[in-house]
Amino acid sequence: MPDTEPRLPCLVVGLGNPEPRYARNRHNLGFRVLDALAARMGVEWARKFDGLFGQGSLDGAKVLLLKPQTFMNRSGDSVAPAARFFKLGPAELWVAHDELDLELGRIQLKQGGGNGGHNGLRSIEAALGSRDFGRLRLGIGRPPAGWDPADYVLSDFDRSEEEQVEAEVQSALAALTAVVSEGTQKAMNQHNRREKS
Repeated sequence: MPDTEPRLPCLVVGLGNPEPRYARNRHNLGFRVLDALAARMGVEWARKFDGLFGQGSLDGAKVLLLKPQTFMNRSGDSVAPAARFFKLGPAELWVAHDELDLELGRIQLKQGGGNGGHNGLRSIEAALGSRDFGRLRLGIGRPPAGWDPADYVLSDFDRSEEEQVEAEVQSALAALTAVVSEGTQKAMNQHNRREKS
């Protein structure tokens, strides 16, 4: 059983695709969370580890931020070198990613597990040789009938969904802050409860 209490520093990774045309895609929700976290922490991005990298303090704890710029299916090419450089194991790594199996507006913290067909997670697993890293699952919901999931994740959020997206981003920031300040188990107990509709 892996240690689920992160030792500091903690590396938080957001997944997405780097070109501007992907910025509002459902698949880029991880990037949006990292941008919001960087803004809250006063972090400025620099190019490092084939990604945009920054570091700062969250609730008094040192936190490292990384947005891989390798495109989704090669995310591990950015994450693994960063983890090795800082000598971080899976217990110190959290990956924020879009999740088809959660409805829009919901988040879930999870320690380890499979990749659910997510190419970014698959790449990170392969590069690290481990599935034991933490995941911040960001709900985007299932595609409407007739939509290929691959097309759906690369579609933009509708403007009518933006309020839910922003609320989800704020929930994600609260969950990550809880992980850093209170530990994984307490954070999961607080933030994995199903919201009432």
